[in-house]
Amino acid sequence: MKHRGFTFEKLKIASFDFTCCEGCQLQLANRESTLIDFLELLDIKNFRELSSEQFDDYDIALIEGSISRQDEVERLQAIRRQAKTLVAFGSCACFGGVNSLKNKFSLKELVAEVYPGMKVETMPVKKISDVVKVDLSIPGCPVNKEEVERIMVNLATGSLVTLPKHPVCFECKAQLNTCLFELGEICLGPITRGGCNAVCTTGKTPCLGCRGPSEEINMPAFVELVKARELSLDDLQEKIAFYNAFEGFSNHEA
Repeated sequence: MKHRGFTFEKLKIASFDFTCCEGCQLQLANRESTLIDFLELLDIKNFRELSSEQFDDYDIALIEGSISRQDEVERLQAIRRQAKTLVAFGSCACFGGVNSLKNKFSLKELVAEVYPGMKVETMPVKKISDVVKVDLSIPGCPVNKEEVERIMVNLATGSLVTLPKHPVCFECKAQLNTCLFELGEICLGPITRGGCNAVCTTGKTPCLGCRGPSEEINMPAFVELVKARELSLDDLQEKIAFYNAFEGFSNHEA
């Protein structure tokens, strides 16, 4: 297929949701200004937010959500066998996401509290790479539609797929925002991978790290910054645990 001077083969794509809110999939359908051009890249085989048709001859599988039941493990493994490229799509898929907070508590206690007397199929939450091989990860809660479109164009044209290496702070400063540390807030912008255009901090909401660690994260220096500002290390621990994106940094560094 030829489009705007480029020759490419339409991507046979399918999108699947597991334990999630489906917000990342909705991101792809909500940006009407580019939706028509975006859909020209795709041969949609399974994507219920965009089409009621469902086929199994896809090459690329977008996986939204984390894994919290055994039947999800089996379904994900079947998708992996079919897909040539499997993409972890959004923070829940990449890191476990907000759902991972469940892992801090006894599953028996949680089920008894919310569903008394009912048998509930559940297990500790896993990110997608804990279950199957992941070829590409696109973080964010939700994902950045422009970034996804760029990556899909790269896949369609055989170009190199990359994610930003700089932290959110870089994008925040470019927008001339007042640093939230100056306002007495703990913000994870200095240690979080950019690419979101600092949407939260521009709205005066501290970054919670939904895109995961930046390329050259310096957690010890960041903890010292929090201490120097006399801010709560307990609050810091809570923030870096929120999406499970800083697993490996959250216990011993702070």
